Amino acid sequence: MHTQAGARVSRRRFLALSAGGAAAGAAALSGCALQVSSGVSGSGETVTVMVNSGDITTDQVQQAKKKLGIKINLVKYDITKLIAMLTSGNPPDLVRGVGAVEAAYFAARDVAEELDPYFARSSVLKPDDLDPVNDLWRFDGRTQGRGPRYGMAKDYSQDSMYWYNTSAFDHAGVDYPPETEPITYEAWLENAKRLVQRKNGQTTVFGGSYSGLYRCTLLATMAASAGGSLFNEDFSRADFTTPEVRKALAWYIDYCKTKVGPSLIQPDPNGWDGPTYQAGRMAMSNSGYWLGGMINTDKKLASMSRLAPAPIMAGGRRISACQGGTGLWMPRKAKNKDAAWRVFEWFFGEEPAKDRASGGWGIPTLKSLRPLMPAQTDSQKRVLKAQENELKHFSVVSFTPYARADALDALFNQAAPAAMNGEISADTLAGHLNSVINEQLKRGKEQVG
Repeated sequence: MHTQAGARVSRRRFLALSAGGAAAGAAALSGCALQVSSGVSGSGETVTVMVNSGDITTDQVQQAKKKLGIKINLVKYDITKLIAMLTSGNPPDLVRGVGAVEAAYFAARDVAEELDPYFARSSVLKPDDLDPVNDLWRFDGRTQGRGPRYGMAKDYSQDSMYWYNTSAFDHAGVDYPPETEPITYEAWLENAKRLVQRKNGQTTVFGGSYSGLYRCTLLATMAASAGGSLFNEDFSRADFTTPEVRKALAWYIDYCKTKVGPSLIQPDPNGWDGPTYQAGRMAMSNSGYWLGGMINTDKKLASMSRLAPAPIMAGGRRISACQGGTGLWMPRKAKNKDAAWRVFEWFFGEEPAKDRASGGWGIPTLKSLRPLMPAQTDSQKRVLKAQENELKHFSVVSFTPYARADALDALFNQAAPAAMNGEISADTLAGHLNSVINEQLKRGKEQVG
């Protein structure tokens, strides 16, 4: 998590990114069609890829060199370093990004290459084979989910889904949630209150974990289910006081206040749900399909685990979004675009993509790879049935291009504990969030122009 101070430094440095203005952007766009891969492998070239540890393994680097004849130079992802490289005009050739919250951010700042011409000529990544989740990587200059493609997700989950442990439900005498029909968020929280176990004032088994990947994407998704929106039409302002967002915020504050699960005021000692759920100390985990990659390694746990649909807000509609969609994008000023695109094709459509699909750590982002999803055991077949049903309810919940999600989360995390501890009301918190978050969005919009 970036500190607020760190976010300010990044914003100042990012001012230079939009200095070239619309004319420079148009010139770069007109040139991109000339640089589209014509099937040349880029053999003998070096492609610099900025990713997190494990995104591309050393074995895969060797595989790329052998198959493609391209050397991959891995650089550890660091936002400050990335911004310095972008502003100096010497960026990596491919960069890791979280599609749900970063695609529009980089596209709006005119530093990401439009990839439609590349997709149009690719024999590996065909537009009609792209899973709808890849729309997270589209931006038409105003709204995420429409317009040109700026990247692609490597795999994904519908992140409002949750896993539950049947033995915890049996222990508490609580009925299992259905595996294809959603319960309400209110019912989820009532279950969590019944499932939580405490001893000597300490929580020994969490009733459930529910915080989303980012607080702002969680609230935006819940608000969409309630029939509203966290942001206004041009995404330049947020409003936490509308009935739909206020309802979502109050629910989340109530979840934290009751201490049925991990939060800012009751952190999980493990830092994330995986080890806690695996140890039988969490009855429900707000982790999508990807957590099955870990669950499947433990046969007993897998037999007791179920994947359930994303809850809905009472009286609302069924929304099952992806809050991640992590993948790669190509900077507009990348030096080796042909070779970078060949690595892009290989990573998203060839051996690495097939390995990811068969591992159960995410839904593949090419529809043609879905048959590789694990379905050997009864538990895997059950999970796959629930997941395939949920795919019908996928939709893009658009995020603002004017701020990074972690910067908004930092502001939320400063203000929210007072409400979680009962020191201020959810209404007071909503007003404060409007003030600090809209100030951040205002500055971001000024930078984009």
